[in-house]
Amino acid sequence: MACHRRNMRTTALEKLKELQKKPSHVRNLCILAHVDHGKTTLADALVASNGIISQRMAGKLRYLDSREDEQIRGITMKSSAISLQYQSGGDEFLINLIDSPGHVDFSSEVSTAVRLCDGAVVVVDVVEGVCPQTHAVLRQAWLENIKPILVLNKLDRLILELKMEPTEAFMHLQQILTEVNLVTSELFTADVMSMQTTDSSTSAAGDQKQTYDWTEDADELEYKNIYFSPELGNVVFAAAYDGWGFSIDKFAEIYGKKLGMNEVGLRKTLWGDFFLNSKTKRIMKGAQSKGKKPLFVQFVLESIWAVYDAVVVSRDKEMTEKIVKSLNLKITARDSRHNDPRVQLQALMGQWLPVSQAVLDKVVEKLPSPLEIEEEKVEKLMCNQARRFDSMPQETQDLKQDFLSCKASEDAPVIVFVSKMFPVDKASLPKNKQRPLTEEELQQRREAARLRHAERMAGKNIEASSEHISTPDSSEGVAELVPEDREQEDDTDQVFVAFARVFSGCVRKGQKLYVLGPKHDPAKALQKLSDGCSGMSAAQRLEDLARDDHVTVVTVTDLYLFMGRELEALDCVPAGNVLGIGGLEDHILKSGTLSSTVACPSFTDLYFDASPILRVALEPIQAGDMPKLVKGLKLLNQADPCVQVLVQETGEHVIITAGEVHLRRCIDDLTERYAKIEISESSPIVPFRETIVPPPTIDMVNESIQDQNPAGKNEKQREFDEDEEVLETGLVRIFTPSKFCMVQIRAVPLPQDVTDFLDENQFLIKTLDQYFSAKISERNKSEVHFGTKLKQSTKEAIREFKEKLEALFLEAGKQWKGCVDCIWAFGPKRVGPNLLLNKVDGYNRTSVWDCLRNDKTEMKVVVRDYDYSVVSGFQLATLTGPLCDEPMRGVCFIMEKWEIGSHVTELGNDVIESKNDSISLAKNSAANYEENVHIQLSKLNLKNGECTDNLQSDIPSSGIDEQIPECSKTSVEGSSLEVESAGESRFDIEKEAKRTDMKGHVSGQLISIVKEACQKAFQTQPQRLMAAMYKCNIQATADVLGKLFAVLGKRNGRTLQDEMREGSQIFNIIAVIPVVESFGFCEDIRKKTSGLASPQLVFSHWETIDVDPYWVPTTEEEIMHYGEKADCENRARAYMNTVRERKGLKVDKKIVEHAEKQRTLTRNK
Repeated sequence: MACHRRNMRTTALEKLKELQKKPSHVRNLCILAHVDHGKTTLADALVASNGIISQRMAGKLRYLDSREDEQIRGITMKSSAISLQYQSGGDEFLINLIDSPGHVDFSSEVSTAVRLCDGAVVVVDVVEGVCPQTHAVLRQAWLENIKPILVLNKLDRLILELKMEPTEAFMHLQQILTEVNLVTSELFTADVMSMQTTDSSTSAAGDQKQTYDWTEDADELEYKNIYFSPELGNVVFAAAYDGWGFSIDKFAEIYGKKLGMNEVGLRKTLWGDFFLNSKTKRIMKGAQSKGKKPLFVQFVLESIWAVYDAVVVSRDKEMTEKIVKSLNLKITARDSRHNDPRVQLQALMGQWLPVSQAVLDKVVEKLPSPLEIEEEKVEKLMCNQARRFDSMPQETQDLKQDFLSCKASEDAPVIVFVSKMFPVDKASLPKNKQRPLTEEELQQRREAARLRHAERMAGKNIEASSEHISTPDSSEGVAELVPEDREQEDDTDQVFVAFARVFSGCVRKGQKLYVLGPKHDPAKALQKLSDGCSGMSAAQRLEDLARDDHVTVVTVTDLYLFMGRELEALDCVPAGNVLGIGGLEDHILKSGTLSSTVACPSFTDLYFDASPILRVALEPIQAGDMPKLVKGLKLLNQADPCVQVLVQETGEHVIITAGEVHLRRCIDDLTERYAKIEISESSPIVPFRETIVPPPTIDMVNESIQDQNPAGKNEKQREFDEDEEVLETGLVRIFTPSKFCMVQIRAVPLPQDVTDFLDENQFLIKTLDQYFSAKISERNKSEVHFGTKLKQSTKEAIREFKEKLEALFLEAGKQWKGCVDCIWAFGPKRVGPNLLLNKVDGYNRTSVWDCLRNDKTEMKVVVRDYDYSVVSGFQLATLTGPLCDEPMRGVCFIMEKWEIGSHVTELGNDVIESKNDSISLAKNSAANYEENVHIQLSKLNLKNGECTDNLQSDIPSSGIDEQIPECSKTSVEGSSLEVESAGESRFDIEKEAKRTDMKGHVSGQLISIVKEACQKAFQTQPQRLMAAMYKCNIQATADVLGKLFAVLGKRNGRTLQDEMREGSQIFNIIAVIPVVESFGFCEDIRKKTSGLASPQLVFSHWETIDVDPYWVPTTEEEIMHYGEKADCENRARAYMNTVRERKGLKVDKKIVEHAEKQRTLTRNK
């Protein structure tokens, strides 16, 4: 029996290897859905079709959920792959199936799965309908250009839970299908509109009006099969838990034979408003208007309802037997006598309408093979949005044909994309597993056993020496651990395997490939090769990389075939297949690109729908375990595509996760798999933002404060009333300590719409910054033409971005007119939602919108000296606000004056000045400088050729050399500084050193005063904290709505929408809740509602907390309402103090209150 099972397994593996070589018979697909919509149950049914698990255990075993916490929680937390074999129409196909999570915390795993696939199976629960993650996965599938099919799952709930009639169920299914198509229609419309904008912008100039033909896009839409419809063959109806499913084709075939009707006509009319005229025996339209039963109800749903009624509801054995006989099914006696009617139902329906056959038939028929990859997808993979594909080197563009042809020949370049790295126990690797002995090894063991027995019987003591035979006794058929090339034991039992796909060529074991970093530029790499570097001459490890190199070389040590919980070793994998690669843990952190040629670009970054926002600081309980924690965090960072690991300035080790469930999984992985130590975690660190608002017009009790000036300011603002640097509210003027520079900055709040718009377009802002930095940086002169390489669509996107920004400013008021052209910088980190505007008279700085110029002539960049220092000060100020060192948001800083020394326009400005002004300035400066130099020369000790000890202290620190233009220095050196050569050279060196040192001081001081001015101007305005907000989607019945709203109100949440889903008793509730109040929220909801409601939390937006953190009662009404001490909690102040305490900042907190009521107990002794 064991031998038979072994032969079956070997035969199946060899068959899969053979199918890998036929890319036209390969299907790479992933299962996408909202949480608990039945993805893993459906995957179990597909796995059971290959005999890997029992049909009885499908839906209960959850085979692809291999983690213990996945089984306990009942949700999928990671993407898992398995290769299946399927036969359809006489052809055999290889199905590379990837099961992905549906929980929003693990949406990054969905991104890693979608990138490797050509198609997707989107599963929707027909009771819950389209949920938030359904939107998300459809959007991810659209962005990655993969083709989906739809599975409407859990039809059994319509029968057993909602107790719908077949006609009601039909109307409900139509509604669900419409909701799904609305989502795809929105995605398609947005894409078409963006294409229309690009096409119109690139069209020839003229007054001719551009007309747009939507019919062409409608044809393209039908071609791409974007809409889901049963008559198109891309919809499957299923109840995966009961093991049945069908498409329209199945019933068209059944009734075509039974009624003698045309199958093609039935496929087109079974779904829709068609009915069968019993008199004429013809199919006619208008079932709803004529009150007739639609064909789908009459032929399909009523049959299924009848089966459920007989087997589950009525438990009518006679009717069940009739149904079995009429369908020609064979039900075993064990199933027919089972007490659980659900087991009988699964046996009956599983034979009549097997769900695996229904789904895999549509997968093979509708989903594309690797040979059918679209050109648009290839260009998206190889080229990001900021560059045009035709701007890449010719060698890189030629690789496009290798993608499309999917060749696996020897001369085809190897191109592999790794979407993630995942950990595997060393014991589960094929080379470390127990494997059954072969027939030859068993024969050798039998011979050795006979020899030893004969020696013992003869009483001979002959030493048995057999170099090729193992000595331990063993019985027949017993498996033994036979290690192959066992490596030395490491201090960890985890190894990393790359989750990858081959797009071109054939990957072989032992092959050397380039690992292309995210900053890899094919043009520069090809240039290096042409300069003399050839072959695999790149660095072997990341540590060996030079500053400008982004390529390493790796040797492929192992190749694996994914089989769910197991891995099978392979020697080579051709193009078009999903595989696992060993030996990349030292070369790839999370994702990467492998290729046999450096002409291949690094693939574009993965799209992550949910960004990590929840922070927790970690430390080991035993201080000596810190090295283990650091190593464990490195492994966690590599294993999880979404988590972020960093070390803060305070020395704390912090992990950033997507949510509470994700955080708990990361902590469990650290303690049990990676660090294997006890870990202490801090309370969650929630990010805040700081902003300013217009002065309030009413106080905390809704009384007008327009005529009460003191009430409009808090205690923090009143601190600046006597400050000489504060000219007025929001306006600050500050000098450097040397009085060499002066800045005058005003802080005003940005309109909310502008702030949100800047936040949504960070990619375009980053592109602008890269272009402008390349223009002004001398180190990047080779990238001056960066703007000419921008895609036309990117330029148009930037132009549209600028126009929308101008429109938003105009809507906000006339005071913002023209400010878009005055933008100096964005911040923080050069892409944030804060602005620095240039309103300095006489400083016509080159615009940040320089890439939008139509003329191609080179234009000189006008930028003052120390311009970078001003921008750096602004970046530092917006990165750490004054409230609690959190980044600013929605603040505009206006630079009104910027003076350097006594000359504003002559110094640090690249604009050419008039000759007369320059000469007069040079003469005056030279005269002053000459007098000062003679004074210093009198102190030189020319005999020894050295300066006296007092020279350094006597040279004035006012930076005279800094104030002298180059022309004046030349004239002074040529006429007035005729001294002895020894003293002259020595003094020139010290003069140059002093000038350079002074320039450095000015730069540092300017950064400091710009930062101080921005923060002080910020503090003179009404300050507010901004909290991160979760969008909360909850589905619950009317019975638990009151308890649900009570939990929301307790945690400062508010309900945005609550409406009942048509045809059910379920309410869809959409609410927002502060992230800082969300910890334990899901568990609290489940407890209060007895598990009838389970929320999904995803980051939504930033919201201003409309309470002044420094507010205290001041007016009579406020004191009367709140009391002198305002005993009620100030939310904003509590949040601010919590953050300040965590960061070690000063907190104004009363430790002792009502001291007169305290007494010393020792006096009573």
